Amino acid sequence: MQDLSTALNLFTYPFMQRALIGGVLTGLTGGILGSFTVVRQLSFFSDALGHSALLGISLGVVFGLNPSLVVLPFALLFAVGVTYLIEKTDIWTDALLNIVYSSSLAISIIVLSLEGTYQTGINNLLFGDILGVLPGDLLISGLLLLLSSLFVGLTLRTQVLLTLNEDLAIARGIHVFAHRIAFMMLLSLVVATAISSLGVLLVGAFVVIPACAARLFSRNFSSYLILSAVLGAASAAAGIFFSALFNLPTGPSIVIAQLSLFLLATGKKQWLDS
Repeated sequence: MQDLSTALNLFTYPFMQRALIGGVLTGLTGGILGSFTVVRQLSFFSDALGHSALLGISLGVVFGLNPSLVVLPFALLFAVGVTYLIEKTDIWTDALLNIVYSSSLAISIIVLSLEGTYQTGINNLLFGDILGVLPGDLLISGLLLLLSSLFVGLTLRTQVLLTLNEDLAIARGIHVFAHRIAFMMLLSLVVATAISSLGVLLVGAFVVIPACAARLFSRNFSSYLILSAVLGAASAAAGIFFSALFNLPTGPSIVIAQLSLFLLATGKKQWLDS
């Protein structure tokens, strides 16, 4: 453990400042979209995309392309394909996602092992490196936050109706498939851009855990949406600070901070209900 002044001094370095800003931006965006994702019972989607994104990364390795450039179109194709399968088949969503991500993960690991990069690069792929965030990454994260805020803000009533009562939305003439695929594509882009920082094993936590904690704290959907974003950003900042203070891995520290908020929310709810 470092003393407090030494830990705070680390934030004078540009790489720590970028990590903090990137974590907050990702936390805000994940919280906004996660609030809908959790209620729509699509929590497994972010995990499935994170695992399946390894296939896109492995294809980039095979063809000598930048994995960061390959993973974004792959994520969009994943969103379109999964949404189509959900609409057109009678298979339960969680089972369908399990099939997709398990097979994609198996293929990608085989490809990476054959390319000779499995042993050397798998840790960064699995756990990410938020301290390696570049200025360009911050720009993309900022644009995605803006796009997510505009999408939710301009279609808020529709998104809430789709989330809480899809049958009523259909009766009112809302094009459910178009809105669903737009949301899934946006969520896919957010998850895909966060993989380099958080890794495929941890990226789902940014979407799910703050939203679950916020749901326990909130009494209505508006406060739930705002609090989900706030908790996402706050847990990212807290995790980065404690990783600097205790010299711990940054990504896992953020997830532990998110878990702590969730446990606090659970305890508060039980205390109020008792």
